[in-house]
Amino acid sequence: MTNTVEKESHDYSDPMPTVASEEEENLLPVFTVEGFWGERLDKVLASLMPEVSRARLQKLIEDGSVEVNGSVVTKVRQKVTDGDEIALLEEPRIDEALAFAPQEGIDFDVVYEDEAVIVVAKPAGLVVHPGAGNPDRTLLNGLLWRYPELANVPRAGIVHRLDRDTSGLMVVARTLAAQTNLVRQLQERTVKREYWAITLGYAARDFTVEVPIGRDPRSRTRFKGFPGSTGVRAKYAKTRARAVDWSEVEGIPVSWVACRLDTGRTHQIRVHLTGEDLPLVGDQVYRGRAPGLGVKLENLFDFHRQALHASRLGFLHPVTGEYREWFVEPDEDMANLMEDIGFGPIDRPVTVFEKDLVDLAVR
Repeated sequence: MTNTVEKESHDYSDPMPTVASEEEENLLPVFTVEGFWGERLDKVLASLMPEVSRARLQKLIEDGSVEVNGSVVTKVRQKVTDGDEIALLEEPRIDEALAFAPQEGIDFDVVYEDEAVIVVAKPAGLVVHPGAGNPDRTLLNGLLWRYPELANVPRAGIVHRLDRDTSGLMVVARTLAAQTNLVRQLQERTVKREYWAITLGYAARDFTVEVPIGRDPRSRTRFKGFPGSTGVRAKYAKTRARAVDWSEVEGIPVSWVACRLDTGRTHQIRVHLTGEDLPLVGDQVYRGRAPGLGVKLENLFDFHRQALHASRLGFLHPVTGEYREWFVEPDEDMANLMEDIGFGPIDRPVTVFEKDLVDLAVR
């Protein structure tokens, strides 16, 4: 069994990092050994992570980057057995020749494409990028099948990511020049990324969360806010949010919140909203201070993933310089959730952020 942490909305806005440097923040796998009794640690890890060479795994062990049952192990011949927990403290480089392979039959919609960019709608449940625990059947593999020329662009043109269970819009660059341009726009925070979140609690009409985010020291699969922290422990993160609508379900308050990202940290919206006592409906990781209410709602609606959707994406076209924008409705399960709660319409963008412009015009 494998548990891994993925991006909710991480972008490559640092100066063109390698895949490995991104993955170090992205995935730290934890395995429970099954079907092995007294086998060497490196052999078991190699069977669990075929996308990583055995030599790389051995070096990780020798460097003290692997724990067994909570204790660091540095001997590759250390014996492990059924039920042991193996945790990696550092993300190994995957074998790109194996992981970055075209694969047919991976489901995603193309909303727009031209010679420079592809805008895709990623469904919930699809991992964006190969990594430890998710070596293939990712969006990247599907992109390489449909667009073989992406093999010539770093990371197959991907410039930002969504978490496995978050649906919505992403842009992919078809050329190195377009990718460089889009990364620069992310650095300058001129890319519009708007998300819909369905949360427990009554959201304020207009609020901003500006709290650094880092890995939770008590859990490798969680992140948390570190107010006042800078640099080593956590990275700067800023989310702007507006309430779209409010409702109640069996006496439990719920809100429809639109979010815009100024940064793209791991699980950013989920961590920031939970910190405001607005945990997302269905979120299996961040349940807030009243987890029982969250479980009640997700069971009532049979909705067991975070209710988060990247509804709108806009940027300056890297070739023409023209501002372009796209909108996509949420996946069917989230659409049904919103309909059952009474939220809508969902077939068009919300305008809670545009109201600022209207107010200025009136003045």
